Amino acid sequence: MLNRSLSTFMNAFTASDYTMYPFSTQNAKDFQNLLSVYLDAVFFPCLRELDFCQEGWRLEHETPTDPSSRLMFKGVPLLLLLYVLFVYITDTFEAFTLSLLSSLMISGPNSPFYKALIEPEIGSDFSSSVGFDGSTRQASFTIGLQGMAEDDTEKVKHIIAQTIDDIVATGFEEEQIEALLHKIEIQMKHQSTSFGLALASYIASCWNHDGDPVQLLKISENVSRFRQCLKENPRYLQDKVQHYFKDNTHRLTLTMSPDERFLEKQAEAEEQKLQEKIKNLSDADHKDIYEKGLQLLAVQSTTQDASCLPALKVSDIEPIIPYTPVQLGTAGGVPVQCCEQPTNGMVYFRAMCNLNSLPEDLKIYVPLFCSVITKLGCGELDYRQQAQRIELKTGGMSVSPQIIPDTDQLDLYEQGIMLSSSCLERNLPDMFQLWSDIFNRLVFFQETEKEIFKSLCKSASARPAGDLQRDGPGEIAELTDLTSVLRKLPRIKRHLLNPENMRCAVNATPQKMSDAAGEVERFMGNIAANRKERKPVRPTVVEVRPLDPQAGSSASRKLISEPHFKPCQMKTYFQLPFNVNFVSECVRTVPFSHADYASLCILAMIMTCKFLHGEIREKGGAYGGGARMGGGGLFSFYSYRDPNSTQTLSAFRGGVEWARAGKFTQQDIDEAKLSVFSAVDAPVAPSDKGQ
Repeated sequence: MLNRSLSTFMNAFTASDYTMYPFSTQNAKDFQNLLSVYLDAVFFPCLRELDFCQEGWRLEHETPTDPSSRLMFKGVPLLLLLYVLFVYITDTFEAFTLSLLSSLMISGPNSPFYKALIEPEIGSDFSSSVGFDGSTRQASFTIGLQGMAEDDTEKVKHIIAQTIDDIVATGFEEEQIEALLHKIEIQMKHQSTSFGLALASYIASCWNHDGDPVQLLKISENVSRFRQCLKENPRYLQDKVQHYFKDNTHRLTLTMSPDERFLEKQAEAEEQKLQEKIKNLSDADHKDIYEKGLQLLAVQSTTQDASCLPALKVSDIEPIIPYTPVQLGTAGGVPVQCCEQPTNGMVYFRAMCNLNSLPEDLKIYVPLFCSVITKLGCGELDYRQQAQRIELKTGGMSVSPQIIPDTDQLDLYEQGIMLSSSCLERNLPDMFQLWSDIFNRLVFFQETEKEIFKSLCKSASARPAGDLQRDGPGEIAELTDLTSVLRKLPRIKRHLLNPENMRCAVNATPQKMSDAAGEVERFMGNIAANRKERKPVRPTVVEVRPLDPQAGSSASRKLISEPHFKPCQMKTYFQLPFNVNFVSECVRTVPFSHADYASLCILAMIMTCKFLHGEIREKGGAYGGGARMGGGGLFSFYSYRDPNSTQTLSAFRGGVEWARAGKFTQQDIDEAKLSVFSAVDAPVAPSDKGQ
């Protein structure tokens, strides 16, 4: 149905004790089509033995058509989940309280476990799964470290026990609790495109175990009840910690240590299991495996008859994309875009700061700068107090690197950093005061800031094995002396947090837009001292793109030109500690505005649905694969969790030959158009309109 509908989401989620089949679409006819197919698939599934052979593990010849080729395990890789018992989730208020308690204990630099485990650098970061988990009938709480010394196991267990004792004795600061309740209020008001999906996922586990989903959704009522419990018993949270943590004897300690021979041992164990199974096969078993391999290959190579499935037509789609009006203006000489939206009492702010004047030797440190800039102290406040202010007054403040390709020319792009934040309408002045302090009063060189800087770098270095980012906090954390790096941050700040290089955008309700615009004006006045015209470090910086060609505004974006860039073929291999691979191949094509761009989008969909899916997943055993056309002009082939990467590379080339031979129909093209329109017409949250 992916290429027969305008679905904005379509998948299945397998939990430990239920499977959920969510879908969504903005088209009423499409909703009925998807509903009929989903109900039929869930309640009247056509399950054949060959389906289990393909999706699970099976014995099959390496070359299915050659009975003399070796037998091997084949199938689509599965995931393994681990759960620990704690408290019944059907008691919705108790589960709500324990979820809040979990956040107070582990989230942010002011939490007890952060202070006790992360700041002393006993480990590099919390383990990958910590906190309250309510996905099973009996919930669990997990606390742990990664990157710690094996000899420190007992020490860490003692620190955890001592921290629990300390919480029972002293509790939590009132500001911490208020910051958490403020965060819940933000979550209730913030509108995302996945709101329905998040809501369904939130209630699924409790509902599945006969809990009351309606009661679970009464979040405001639960917050009021929580406040009342605290008022009646100031030790309410401490008593919960005493009961569920101090007095709870149902504990499991799990340690995982690296083994240099892990993959080798794993391969040996799998080979041993394979040989044991082969040894016990009779001649009849060998014949059966060969015949079933041929049957499965025949099914995989046969085009399925999808004529029984309902489908939309292009005529069912609205021919015009709704226009989002915006107002362009300036504040202190900085271009500002205002977009009035039904934001449900929220205000959203973004600012783009280009880095064209930043010296080349500092660019490597931009990701680091972005990751720490909102986590340092400001003025009289240390980093803990600053973090508390941000949690009390905003829905979060972040800075991230940005590279935006031009829509008309492949060798033009904009580079910079994006400042993002949101807040409740009542906290609008506070949010912009926080940004003003970051621009004007950042603290870099006090001892406490040096320690948090070092801790942040160390946490970044504990990234997963599959993270291929090379230049950034992780690499810098390996340096013995971070002082020289820390001294580079003020230099970067002078170039990037400069009103001369900024443009801003605000999304708010019509009733609040005037106040928001006034706060932006005041913010620009507060940071005016940072304005300084700096020359670009490269002569190839050109002003070529007005922010809005139709508005007649003089405001423009400063793009970088690469007139001498020549693309060349490159082959790159990253060795990762997995028994499956991730494969991609990219081809440079045309920019977004080119006449062929839309055709390439449709071609990618046709190749994915009609050729690559069958070759890469069904025959090759990868978890997924396909082709996509990117906005930057790259046509990309990809696969993930793929046990047969060289075979997949052949499938990529086979897909090109398949398309060149024209082995698709007009109906295939029409269906691919639906998939493309589905992405184009995907819902946009009020916070992102006009961006």
